[in-house]
Amino acid sequence: MRQPSFQLRLKPLCLSLLAALPAFAHAADPAPDPAGAPPMAIVEVTGTGQSRQVQNITRADLQQATPGTSPLKTLEKLPGVSFQSADPFGSYEWSTRFSIRGFNQNQLGFTLDDIPLGDMSYGNNNGLHISRAISSENIGRVAVSQGAGALGTASTSNLGGTVQFVTLGPASEQGITAAQTLGSDDTARTFVRFDSGEFAGGTRFYISGTRMRSEKWKGAGPQDQDQFNSKVERRIGEHTLSAFFNYSDRREVDYQDLSLESANRLGMDWDNYYPDWQRAVNAAKGVYSGGVNSLDDAYYLGQGLRKDKLAGAALDLQLTPALAAKLTGYHHGNEGQGHWYTPYTPTSAAVPISIRTTEYTISRNGLLGDGTWELGMHTLNAGFWAERSKHVLTRNFYAATDGRYIDDFLRDPMSTGFLQSFVTDTRQFHLQDTVALLDGRLKLNFGFKSPKVEIDARTFVGDRADGSITARKSFLPQAGVTYQLSRNDELFASGAKNMRSYQPGVNGPFSQTRAGYALSIANLKPETSTTFDLGMRFKRRMGEQQLEGSVALYHSKFDDRQLGIATCAGIVGCAGTIVNVGEVATRGLEALAVWKISPALSWFNTFTYNDSTYESNYTDNGRLVATDGKQVVDAPKKMFNTELAYDANGFFARLGAKYTDKRYYTYLNDNSVPSYVVANLSGGYRLGSAGMLKDLTLQVNVTNLFDKDYFGTIGSNGFSASDPQGTSMTLLNGAPRQVFVTLSGKL
Repeated sequence: MRQPSFQLRLKPLCLSLLAALPAFAHAADPAPDPAGAPPMAIVEVTGTGQSRQVQNITRADLQQATPGTSPLKTLEKLPGVSFQSADPFGSYEWSTRFSIRGFNQNQLGFTLDDIPLGDMSYGNNNGLHISRAISSENIGRVAVSQGAGALGTASTSNLGGTVQFVTLGPASEQGITAAQTLGSDDTARTFVRFDSGEFAGGTRFYISGTRMRSEKWKGAGPQDQDQFNSKVERRIGEHTLSAFFNYSDRREVDYQDLSLESANRLGMDWDNYYPDWQRAVNAAKGVYSGGVNSLDDAYYLGQGLRKDKLAGAALDLQLTPALAAKLTGYHHGNEGQGHWYTPYTPTSAAVPISIRTTEYTISRNGLLGDGTWELGMHTLNAGFWAERSKHVLTRNFYAATDGRYIDDFLRDPMSTGFLQSFVTDTRQFHLQDTVALLDGRLKLNFGFKSPKVEIDARTFVGDRADGSITARKSFLPQAGVTYQLSRNDELFASGAKNMRSYQPGVNGPFSQTRAGYALSIANLKPETSTTFDLGMRFKRRMGEQQLEGSVALYHSKFDDRQLGIATCAGIVGCAGTIVNVGEVATRGLEALAVWKISPALSWFNTFTYNDSTYESNYTDNGRLVATDGKQVVDAPKKMFNTELAYDANGFFARLGAKYTDKRYYTYLNDNSVPSYVVANLSGGYRLGSAGMLKDLTLQVNVTNLFDKDYFGTIGSNGFSASDPQGTSMTLLNGAPRQVFVTLSGKL
């Protein structure tokens, strides 16, 4: 671990900065508090006028997170949302787990400016993680729908909610924005953005670059990323034409997956052997040391490499005051490799280790269209989405000659385990009408969507399944109502039916052997869900104080749940087993309240009760697995978040904590990880202006404030039916306390 030595260096750095602060502030112009942005504006809690449970995370919330933090992590404070990761930024993709109301990440929908990001899971076949799609500084807001997402969402995985990221467009005034972050584990992150300002003729653009360098908080190895983002907009009368290009090159060395038993025996700080090559070779030969007693206690090294290019163009048309339309085209190209030094496949008699890779390429092109027509009391909306995605998946083995760290893509394998290609064609149409009655106090909406997803799979090497499969639904309805009781109170209700299409790639039906696929095809059906929401939004003002919040009840029925069963250690990479476990039922309550105690002080609280259970048993190779009545894996029953925020006279601070209930990681609920509470602290001072520099801000972020030991990610190597001895290597612990200091400003 490199953290202690850095903490010693960090303390004098912080003291020096704090000592210089009064003199700097005296020399600079005082920074006014941002008008119209009191602490309680950080989260738009009500989603006023929405018939679904909706909240927005604003730019203020994103700005006060540690720079480089995944926008998904900032959402964990919202009701119904569970987020886990093994790193302090929430961007380490092998460990990232995001769920809403018991629906996990690959059952949700994600978009960036309407462009689909797929399900953002590791080994994604049709998208990319938001941390690669765009730098966090270039995101303007995030909208979360915990129940059913909007009909027009470009997703075929959103059985549950949706997350819509909206970018921060080019500024109207020319300027340079920069931020430098230093912190624990040799973290150094630089962000620079140039805005052109608006030219004559209505054109403006921005370009930005991000460089992130950091070491793992335990073990050894880098977690680095380079990003480039750009966007140009041009006003043409009442219309807007825009285009963007984003690039990301991410390299992250993995943490070793743990089990309950190995964590107890080796400690929570246990990690892979790198850079001790000889110890890894000895272990591969069965010569263990230091408490190790199996091949799977640790490997030499694992890492993920990802390069992405995301580009698109959009035309926003205001055809008449009552008629608007938008057309968006996009392209996404990806190359990825996951490296795992495996002791199960030797390079030679002398070298008992090889490098096992999972290699991905994605090339997808899509077109989105949407139109809205206001016609008296009606608002009609219709749209379509069409995409073709080509995905190639390969398992290769490369010779390992020594322990030298390789930070680039490998070529010329010594053998290939399997090679598959997938062509996926997606077509979706939606239509909706919203009717406003009683002078707009009562709004009714009804609509439907019609998705169709066709997958053509081909296997060129190995025994993985291939063939063609189609998931389609001609009519997936959605209906909702809002009723404004008063200026401050609103009732809402909604119901929706959704479908999750089959998936190509590592987690879909074609990840099975041909024989396994033949046995499962009879019970293979697209997953569907039916979701109902009922709730109330409210505001109360008491002098300078204000209370704002929402309460929602929900029920979801989930049919034809497809479970992937882990059949061996993750590094072995056995073909998967997919089983249909029938129904899952979810019922729960979400509550959110923000109390604005004074203009400078607010208190934010959320509570979630979520009961997700399997409603039937399943058979695995003829053996009955009694899951009926068991709690869904990785679905905490209770979560509570509280956060106190202060903002006045240039100073700002937030102290927050979240409780997460215990979570099962076996389908039979015979083992779990315990509940935990993690607190975070952020604060800083707006220094104002100094010469040509404007909006200078010094910010300190402390994650895991009380240095809590806990298991964050579960299911990193999948879930098993049972693990009574606690030996399943599918857990990752959360990062310890980390400290980061950021200086930002504009020119």
